[in-house]
Amino acid sequence: MKTVIRNGEIVTATDRYRADILVDNGRVALIGSKLAVSADREINADGLLVLPGGIDVHTHFDMPFGGTTSSDDFATGTRAAAFGGTTTIVDFAIQSRGHTMQEALETWHRKAEGKASIDYGFHMIVSEARPEILREMQSMVDQGVTSFKMFTAYPGVFMVDDGGIFRALQRAGEIGAMISMHAENGSVIDVLVEQALAQGHVEPKYHALTRPPEMEGEATHRVIVLAALAQSPLYIVHLSAAQALDAVIQARDQGQTVFAETCPQYLFLSYDNYEEPDFNGAKYVMSPPLRTHEHQERLWRGLRTNDLQVVATDHCPFCMKDQKVLGRDNFAKIPNGAPGVETRMSLIYDGGVGSGRLSLNRFVEVTATMPAKLFGMFPQKGTIAVGSDADLVLFDPNGRTRWSVDTAHMRVDYNPYEGRETVGAVRMVLSRGEVIVDGSTYLGREGRGEFVKRATFRQP
Repeated sequence: MKTVIRNGEIVTATDRYRADILVDNGRVALIGSKLAVSADREINADGLLVLPGGIDVHTHFDMPFGGTTSSDDFATGTRAAAFGGTTTIVDFAIQSRGHTMQEALETWHRKAEGKASIDYGFHMIVSEARPEILREMQSMVDQGVTSFKMFTAYPGVFMVDDGGIFRALQRAGEIGAMISMHAENGSVIDVLVEQALAQGHVEPKYHALTRPPEMEGEATHRVIVLAALAQSPLYIVHLSAAQALDAVIQARDQGQTVFAETCPQYLFLSYDNYEEPDFNGAKYVMSPPLRTHEHQERLWRGLRTNDLQVVATDHCPFCMKDQKVLGRDNFAKIPNGAPGVETRMSLIYDGGVGSGRLSLNRFVEVTATMPAKLFGMFPQKGTIAVGSDADLVLFDPNGRTRWSVDTAHMRVDYNPYEGRETVGAVRMVLSRGEVIVDGSTYLGREGRGEFVKRATFRQP
């Protein structure tokens, strides 16, 4: 089926111009002014921006954690992503201790196949650094899983010691893979949690108070030093604190291949949310936690100056009524995570472009192009160019979106941005040339999403 999108203003990370787009067989076939072509469908994009589909490289659909499972699976999560203008996600398969990466990959393929309505890839969480596990990294790369996540947090569950992290970094450098790090000092945090509970501090706010920004800064600096010694690229996930950003800036200024993402929650929410009464602070329990306000402008500046390269979500929702309440009497038992896959694009457009913090091109770069480049999907995805997948978002810069749990499509019983109105609105979403969202109507279908076999790391 051929589709022509006419009269739209095309925006990429580098360009902004008015033209028509011919889509054929799921890809961009031709771009030009007033194209004299016939098609099965014509879409009038007059007054709209035509953007590359958003790419969220940090989601956790159908993820077991803390005695429960994240409430969005690949069916509901990818549907919500589509409504928000995201057309590709990269989720996390989990290599559990005592098991292989191949087992994990096959498990996550089963979770996604037949359910995902947009395209998807996987990172691989490495929970131990046994020699046979490190050897298995090459097999993952051969299967298109070219990035691995490790933790300096969650002792006994995900945390790997510094020697294991260093060995994995060395291995990644040898095979063209990227190590992504959750950087918090888990050992010290566990002591702070133990001490807080011993003093009777059980409220949600103590989740934040026992995970201070200094512990994120220290761990970020530490893994950066290890990556430099291993001569391996490094990606810091969900960076929330100025101390961690300072470590990234220093390393990048010295020429080290280090990248970092932040998330909308760290740009728009703050520690104040933990003070909400009646256990409502549990809505915002995530790791790293929300920080005080002074960190927000540092993160916005980091996005503007390319010290931060990506905005992802860490979408990992848990319902208040039957999941977050597991920690009502002990903050350490509150499942960590919050929803965000649907709200990301609109929030960053509003807070970035709408507020003058980011240019429109930079908005596209941090939400689509750099995620694609860093994780081996560019130029198939992340841009609008002849030959690229026709993952396109028709976005109304003058529209308005009011966010509410009642109107969002994420399968969770609250919205962290309840009542917030953002400038700009998603009007239509195409995934590989197929219209999957048209206004408030969902036209996608479960199982149409395809696995993206990603390439090895290349310096963008």
